[in-house]
Amino acid sequence: MLELRGVRHVYEGRVVLDLAQFAVPRGSLIAIVGHNGSGKSTLLRLLALLERPTAGEVLLDGRVVWAGSASKGFLAGRPKGLPIGRPKGLPIGRARRRVTLVEQRPMLFRGTVRDNLGYGLRARGIRRTEMSRFMETVAERLGVTPLLERRRHELSDGEVQRVAVARALVVRPDVLLLDEPVSSADRAAAQALYRVLEAERRERGLTICLASHQLEDAYRWADDIRALAEGRLSPVTPENLFRVELPAAATAKPAGTKHVKVGPIEIAVMTDKIGPAILAVPPTDIFVSTVPARSSARNVFPGRVTRVARPRPGEVHVAADVGGGVELIAVVTEEAARELALVPGLPVVYAFKASAVRVF
Repeated sequence: MLELRGVRHVYEGRVVLDLAQFAVPRGSLIAIVGHNGSGKSTLLRLLALLERPTAGEVLLDGRVVWAGSASKGFLAGRPKGLPIGRPKGLPIGRARRRVTLVEQRPMLFRGTVRDNLGYGLRARGIRRTEMSRFMETVAERLGVTPLLERRRHELSDGEVQRVAVARALVVRPDVLLLDEPVSSADRAAAQALYRVLEAERRERGLTICLASHQLEDAYRWADDIRALAEGRLSPVTPENLFRVELPAAATAKPAGTKHVKVGPIEIAVMTDKIGPAILAVPPTDIFVSTVPARSSARNVFPGRVTRVARPRPGEVHVAADVGGGVELIAVVTEEAARELALVPGLPVVYAFKASAVRVF
């Protein structure tokens, strides 16, 4: 439904996004994860048609909405003032009405919460009786009915986020984009929001793409999880991504093995690359035990379990602090989790081979 093709986006001479393709199918819930600065917010702004890509195309329902300024073949013969795109592209104004972005720190308009919820409906010429019905339904679902007569300065950060989501949902967009939608919410409020979004998907096929740091929520609610690193899609699952500086020479045998600092620990990795890079340790390649095991793995770290999650049946995600706040996440079976009696606070040993570490 919503798609980027061959997109390359540049800020002040620096490439911040480089994607051959990024598609958000109709009715799906896609979660985007990655470090701060990985390109998540930029990606959402391009999908929301708020920024034009430096190069490449943005498509909605297979029709080009925008083509980047570097795509010179699309510019010939276009009248001034019209959006850059193919001659039969979808008009930008019409497309923007179908796609709505709620940013991480949303701004509310002047007036009350009720005024904010009604703004988009008034702009669309919705009749007053229908406006009231739409607003009351969405306000009740998101628990903001008691807030309708309040103003921005009377709301907490978490309430502002909920109001912003309600303001987006009330105009019934085809695509809803969310940037860290529960960053200011407590656990109960976060789960309530996700339940509302799931209900909207079931009832009317709403398409959702969100950026989140909460991996547990991403696994629980999303159909597909995509990790960004340095503006590119990561080839591995989103856990255990570390930005590092690779030394020029190997530091240990066998040849090509380097020890790379990640906070206070060092991770052995097999690579010939040097300079800035991203290390990725696949969670399924980490062996978890409660006592040191005889192994050929060059990476062995004692730690302590910080949390245990079960995002899917039969799959257990075990996070452990392996030193100085560095957290690694391993994936084990339900049977292994029972045998090891994995619970927060339990001392564990994580082990993985140098050859298992991905470098990109």
